[in-house]
Amino acid sequence: MSSVLDRVPLGSRVAVIRLRSMGDSILATPALHLLKQARPDLQIGLVSEERFAPVYAGNPDVSAVLAPGARELRRFRPALCLNLHGGTRSARLTLASGARWRAGFGHYRFQAIYNVRIPRAQQILGVERTVHTAEHAASAMFHLGVPQQEIPRARLFVSAASPLPLHEPYAVIHASASAPEKTWPAPSFMNVAQHLKRELGLQPVFVAGPGEDVSPFQRWPAVAGASLESLKALIAGASLFVGNDSGPAHMAAAFGVPLVVLFGPSDATVWAPWKCEAQVFKANGPIHSISDQEVMRALDRMRVHA
Repeated sequence: MSSVLDRVPLGSRVAVIRLRSMGDSILATPALHLLKQARPDLQIGLVSEERFAPVYAGNPDVSAVLAPGARELRRFRPALCLNLHGGTRSARLTLASGARWRAGFGHYRFQAIYNVRIPRAQQILGVERTVHTAEHAASAMFHLGVPQQEIPRARLFVSAASPLPLHEPYAVIHASASAPEKTWPAPSFMNVAQHLKRELGLQPVFVAGPGEDVSPFQRWPAVAGASLESLKALIAGASLFVGNDSGPAHMAAAFGVPLVVLFGPSDATVWAPWKCEAQVFKANGPIHSISDQEVMRALDRMRVHA
């Protein structure tokens, strides 16, 4: 039996819906690359909220970034619409796309919308373990007809200047997170910053998103509320990244920057840095149970020096 991609005409447009977080957006890029490699003739339109659209800037696998609205999606005229999100809004967008083939995982709600129902990622990949987010997205491509193969690293491209030009090797530290239970204590990050400077010769640079507080770290250079484009440039040039489980950590992994990531309640198997040199700490209880000393020992083992 032929696959969906075998039936999609040459030069067709494919809409891929990936809403919400920075991490989800970054971890969709390996799947997009697999699709483009298998069918370079396709024009891939990525449906994303405006704040995450810069994740795809400069990415040759993406022909267009589309706002998550029915009118713009219909104007794109996709032959295939793949929903990688699964919520109510993305289901409505899938239906509104007018695509001949509408694909979504079998566990999504509103199954009547989809005429291509994707099995569990474990079934596609032939495993019964918990799968990583990047594997989950890639499994959809394999089901559609991309030959099953090793899943590549996430792909990001620098399209702007760094917000803080630095003339010495530096480490980026992201001490914020989306929830208090995912946030390692500020004094611990300060101790790590001192260790990076004293023992590894790396200039600590703290980064934070809009509305995130960097005042506890004012002893060190800090960038708060920078555009996503310039944040990519800053992280791409770093020698090391240290931070909570967050979007910037996935950004560092995509650029191949060695990193240390601290997990509170999130599942590290699902959200660990993908395909990079990383030390992952999963808290046994509250995130502050991860000690400063074990993180600093991990940094020393990574042998990242100025």
